Amino acid sequence: MATLVEIAAQIVASHASSTPMTSDQLIFEISKVHSALKNLEAGEPVEGVEESKPSMSVKEAFKKGEVVCMLCGKGGFKTLARHLNTAHGMKPGEYKKQFGIPGKQPLAARNYSEARRKMALDRGLADNLAKARGVRMANIEAKKAVPVKAAKPATAAKAAKPAKVAKAPKAPKAPKESAKAKVA
Repeated sequence: MATLVEIAAQIVASHASSTPMTSDQLIFEISKVHSALKNLEAGEPVEGVEESKPSMSVKEAFKKGEVVCMLCGKGGFKTLARHLNTAHGMKPGEYKKQFGIPGKQPLAARNYSEARRKMALDRGLADNLAKARGVRMANIEAKKAVPVKAAKPATAAKAAKPAKVAKAPKAPKAPKESAKAKVA
């Protein structure tokens, strides 16, 4: 059977395979996992799980060509929104709040944002948006200019009209005799 140190080393090694760590961080993680395993074996409660601080800064997480998730350390994303939802069940606003990311900071790589912006400008989407806003504002102004008519009260003649009487259903027709039955 493996010792607690060996088990702790295996746990940290699997964590380190997906997250880059310095040697000091590895040693700290091994000691932390070892003490947690020791407490579990002794039947003592594990110390409160504290929220982990990111091992990287916001500047390091949002690179020019990729975005790195500060929760799990996975990198290579163009945008983080889908990863946050599928892997962590978190909305972008919650993620920004947890790590103190400014609200206007996009969760996308700078190259990706610039490429999307350039594509939108090439297609003239900004002009189309400006035209649509102009039309919408003109419609709103036109509605404000037309006074709202008051509803006409119902006239007495309309109110006194008798309700339509439902007609009785027609009686079913008798089936026609066939030609063979007439001959016989």
